[in-house]
Amino acid sequence: MPETPAAPAMYDKLADLLVTHFKVERAEIRPDVTFEDLEMDSLFLVELLLVVQKELGVQVAEDAATPRDTIGRAAEIIGEQAAAAASS
Repeated sequence: MPETPAAPAMYDKLADLLVTHFKVERAEIRPDVTFEDLEMDSLFLVELLLVVQKELGVQVAEDAATPRDTIGRAAEIIGEQAAAAASS
């Protein structure tokens, strides 16, 4: 999937949320790191998606991402949902 111009911005926003809300060290956050690598499970993802909805105004289905997904992929999913919401 080609990277959209909004993808880097959404990745930065997601990284900021991980640091500020979940106390993840910035140095541990990379696009290729999975949530499992950060020892975060599916319950964490549900909580993260609730924070995304509250802070970024983007609603993402709870099953849209899994702990095996990378942070980069999660940012793409959130960006896709934001674009879909903006175009509707």
